[in-house]
Amino acid sequence: MQDYDLSTTDWRKSSRSNGYGGNCVEVALTRQVIGVRDSKDRGGGTLTFAADRWHTFVTGLKRS
Repeated sequence: MQDYDLSTTDWRKSSRSNGYGGNCVEVALTRQVIGVRDSKDRGGGTLTFAADRWHTFVTGLKRS
C-alpha cells in the first residue's frame, strides 16, 4: 500500500481504552486510509488499512 502522511490527521483513542495498563491504540480516519498506532509510541510506526478493509474488519468485530 502507498505511504500516506497522517501527521496532520486527528488521531482518536477510544474512551474504553483507559485503565487497561496503557495498552491503547489510536486511530486516524481519512477518506483513503485508516491509520492505527500505539498511543504510547506515536513515532514508532503506523499501520494503514484501506478504508473498505477497515470497515469489513470493524463489522466483523461487532458481529462476534
